[in-house]
Amino acid sequence: MTIKIIAIGKKHEKWVKDGIDRYETRLRKPWDVTWNYLAHSSLAEEQARAEESKRILSKVSADDYLILLDERGKNLSSPELSQLLNQNLGHKPVTIVIGGAYGVDDSVRQRANTVWSLSKLVFPHQLVRLILTEQIYRAGEITNNRPYHHV
Repeated sequence: MTIKIIAIGKKHEKWVKDGIDRYETRLRKPWDVTWNYLAHSSLAEEQARAEESKRILSKVSADDYLILLDERGKNLSSPELSQLLNQNLGHKPVTIVIGGAYGVDDSVRQRANTVWSLSKLVFPHQLVRLILTEQIYRAGEITNNRPYHHV
């Protein structure tokens, strides 16, 4: 069960890569994460959002369960995320989108099955990647009743 993450921007900075590697190596099968990086658009705000959104959607299959990260989305607890992923992993491919600096347009938001907010705070994209990877790891640990997640 692979979770595909589509992220606008360059590959991970070293400090982020080290943290992501830590959680990805701890993930237990059948959980797996793959990354698909799409370059930032060189266009202005609205045009960049539209161009990046079009490229994002070109990487999403019709049967993907699409989760969009957006600060205006629904806040999920770690157990709720675990439940959401478990409901879909094995039934549909799961794709998670981290948009660009200007976000995504309505075409991605409308295609998304879930719009998820990590927080009401806004984080740098590199940090979002690390937080997301840790939360996927945590979700797997919750699923398997391991002690990593404390309530």
